[in-house]
Amino acid sequence: MKNIPLYEVRKIRSIKELMDTSAELYSDRTAFLYKPKGNDKYVPVTFRQFKADVDALGTALIDIGLKGGRVAIISENRYEWAVSYMAVVNGTGIVVPLDKELPENEIENLLIRSKADAVIFSDNLKNSVLNIAKRIDFIKHYIIMDDAAEKNGSDTSQQTELTELKELIEKGRKKVAEGCRDFIDAEIDTEALSILLFTSATTDTSKAVMLSHRNIAENLMAMSSMLNIVPDDVFLSVLPLHHTYENTCGFLCPHYRGAAVAYCEGLRHIVKNLQEAKATVMLGVPLIYESIYKRIWDQAAKNPKLLKKLKFGLKLSGFLRKFGINITKKLFAPIHNNFGGNIRIFISGAAGIDPEVARGFRNFGIHFVQGYGLTECSPIVALNRDVDFKDEAAGLPLPGLEVRIDGAGSDGVGEIVVKGPSVMMGYYEDPENTAEALKDGWFYTGDLGFIDDDGFVHITGRKKNVIVTKNGKNIYPEEVETLLNKSRYIKECIVFGKDDPVYGDIVVSATIVPEMEIIESEFEGRKPTEDEIREIIRKEVKEVNKSLVTYKYVKDFNIRYEEFEKTTTRKIKRYVKS
Repeated sequence: MKNIPLYEVRKIRSIKELMDTSAELYSDRTAFLYKPKGNDKYVPVTFRQFKADVDALGTALIDIGLKGGRVAIISENRYEWAVSYMAVVNGTGIVVPLDKELPENEIENLLIRSKADAVIFSDNLKNSVLNIAKRIDFIKHYIIMDDAAEKNGSDTSQQTELTELKELIEKGRKKVAEGCRDFIDAEIDTEALSILLFTSATTDTSKAVMLSHRNIAENLMAMSSMLNIVPDDVFLSVLPLHHTYENTCGFLCPHYRGAAVAYCEGLRHIVKNLQEAKATVMLGVPLIYESIYKRIWDQAAKNPKLLKKLKFGLKLSGFLRKFGINITKKLFAPIHNNFGGNIRIFISGAAGIDPEVARGFRNFGIHFVQGYGLTECSPIVALNRDVDFKDEAAGLPLPGLEVRIDGAGSDGVGEIVVKGPSVMMGYYEDPENTAEALKDGWFYTGDLGFIDDDGFVHITGRKKNVIVTKNGKNIYPEEVETLLNKSRYIKECIVFGKDDPVYGDIVVSATIVPEMEIIESEFEGRKPTEDEIREIIRKEVKEVNKSLVTYKYVKDFNIRYEEFEKTTTRKIKRYVKS
């Protein structure tokens, strides 16, 4: 086991202390880059300006009676989201971030379950929110992030009174100038419920995770001690901010370290926004990175000369790096330029990445690390360091967290359980699920894995997904899915167990979505038949089976052409009926 010193971190006890100290340390540096409506250029906001906006909004929220209240936020990633979050959590009340992709009835359900006193929303959500307002009467304030001309949307008869966010900020600014310090001097109970986060499931089964300032602060400090994030860094914020992975790691972490956050305009704009913001760091999920990586090789495959050059460059780069010579940025200049020329590290989470993809990006000169976490742990549990990593592993446990394997079998695999200061307070109004998940201070993750001799945590799959054969063999669907997804002809897949009377056992089956663009490109202008598509996929499955032990063989598969429904962090919703 390597003994590499951790990076120094400054002690914080709360998110409020994070914001206040960052405003002092990095006052005139850029904290955010955003595009105002109708503007195609990024506009910078300094740390000092951000704190002033937060102080103003927080002051106004208290002034309208929201002290101690619950405030839901629902919008796309944008500067006003960050201001609203900090203004609620740092002295007003409890913040409830919601998923903007949810259908109207599910948003309504979560507003009811969270007992929201106010909702802050963007113009894109106004019709849904105004419709909900007709059916519920307990929300005291509806606050819109956008302009007065857009307040009422298509419903001119709407009777719900809307308040503009910018009006509140201006009113709060005046009160602060007059000496009001109700928000600025608000005391934070670091152990109290401050953030209510819903897990990504249907609203009937999603759990409301209760987190405190201390939970987030401890996770933030521990995480920052393992990765070198500096004030010159620019993060591109791609994943939704309501999700704790992006919230803690892609918003609060850079703010804590003095780095800037640029808001991505959507998944289709990642490359363009990387270029415009000159981003150095991006947080993503495997689906994003694997898609980008596949695209690089697919483009190269269309040009034999380019493919040959790419392969030679990788061999030369690998050889020179053995002698401490790194010329990857020069060798792979087109790739780096495509990402804006400044990207230095990709960070992956929410699911395991194909190790080949991680190594591939690193070979191109872009460092790559992955981590593992859950909303209930604020969220990071384990993280690969930038100076100590294993691409096959989820990472090393965060400092201050205890991680152990419960009920390990002969292969060392068991349930991952976690203890420490960033573990949640419990599930809101759900004592049964809380008691099941938290036992003697240990959080039972529901994930299966093992810890190797070097202390790295490895994830093998979800406990509830495991396929158990009749003779007791365990098969982890995620392992087989990773192998299938390596194929350029497969877009995505789900692997599951099926009772097969022919074999007299549970067999491995798969539902596969083919990569039709690639397949069709090989049929010279004509559409391939169903049989031809199936034959291509059959060959790919056969190839994957060669790398598996017999009982893990994919014995059966079916093809679908519609992508699977996904969460907003691009994870397939495995148990959705289709």
